[in-house]
Amino acid sequence: MIVAGIGFNTSATPKSLARALQGAMDAAQIARVDALASARLKAVDATLTSFATDFALPLMAVDVAGITTPSQSPRVLSLYGTGSLAEAAALAAAGPNARLIAHKTASPCGRATCAIAVSEDHP
Repeated sequence: MIVAGIGFNTSATPKSLARALQGAMDAAQIARVDALASARLKAVDATLTSFATDFALPLMAVDVAGITTPSQSPRVLSLYGTGSLAEAAALAAAGPNARLIAHKTASPCGRATCAIAVSEDHP
């Protein structure tokens, strides 16, 4: 399974989410993802749920606290208990022994981030 973890602030738009996702997909050199994931508190946000619906992607709400990530944001650490919401969400949703194939990538406006992880059984 290929999962895109999404992080965003309250001023994010569907366009900023799409640009963060496309940037991460370009970095991973892939053309599709199987699902989106975000922290439980973020996964109910109307902007994200609408984005997932528009792209016909399942949206997974995951626990991100305590997940070690390559990227580190002191703000995200204080709010969510992990260094990168996008990276932690992707890893949590892709399951045990998942690995990142795209580290946190920000939208040009800086309102959204995306990271992509693959499950252990993905080739």
